[in-house]
Amino acid sequence: MTGVLLPPAVVGIVGAGTMGAGIAEVAAAAGHPVLLFDAVLGAAEGAKARIAESLSARAAQGRIAPAAATAAAARISVVRALAGLAPATLAIEATPEDEAAKRELFIALEAVAGEDAVLATNTSSLSITALARGLKRPERFAGMHFFNPAPAMKLVEIVRGRATAFTVAALLFETALSWGKTPVHVRDSPGFIVNRVARPFYLEALSLYEDSADPATLDAIMREQGGFRMGPFELMDLIGHDVNFAVTSAVFEAFARDPRFAPSRAQAEFVASGRL
Repeated sequence: MTGVLLPPAVVGIVGAGTMGAGIAEVAAAAGHPVLLFDAVLGAAEGAKARIAESLSARAAQGRIAPAAATAAAARISVVRALAGLAPATLAIEATPEDEAAKRELFIALEAVAGEDAVLATNTSSLSITALARGLKRPERFAGMHFFNPAPAMKLVEIVRGRATAFTVAALLFETALSWGKTPVHVRDSPGFIVNRVARPFYLEALSLYEDSADPATLDAIMREQGGFRMGPFELMDLIGHDVNFAVTSAVFEAFARDPRFAPSRAQAEFVASGRL
């Protein structure tokens, strides 16, 4: 397999949360018919409505032609069972960071997908090699990690597990490029590139907070003096402390509990109390 996934190839999305909806919007804007599935009743329909609003907002800002926004929204269809993704040439999963649940999902997805279909996960921290365990065609499985918000953020990490075919990684790379993204090839290692490098950004800020530093002040310093678009606390609020804490915990375990990546007690309390 070489080349690039071009319309009218169908793209399937599993998971209609913030990331799944964002990836669906990107694929639809690139001209692909998109099949959107979520196991939670009504979630995919809600995501489709949010995507239409997002496309309309982009049209109002002059970032996309109004006709193109309308056409992109019309390319998204909701399916109510995993089997509805059977026509997809590429199926991208964007569900919570639960390794066992993702592995089970991909085994079920592989059973309904065509033999030539490529399966990809948007995981931000879990091992691609581990997630491929149990698949009959692990060479057709890879990571395709987008960043939030997916329509705006350019970077996409293309992650190759031990069994991933070079041609599959190349296809995903060229496809992301054709979607207006900036893809990078990444080895299957804990946190990949961004989430490994970003751990000190969050953890040092949380450590200072535990020492009574003011979050708003720390954010202002990082924006105004550090040159960051967002401070660490703003970014954690956008991501959600539950997601951010889960990624930190996964990286911590993957690095044999290296103290550099130890999760924050304060953030654990935020998650436990529902302050996400």
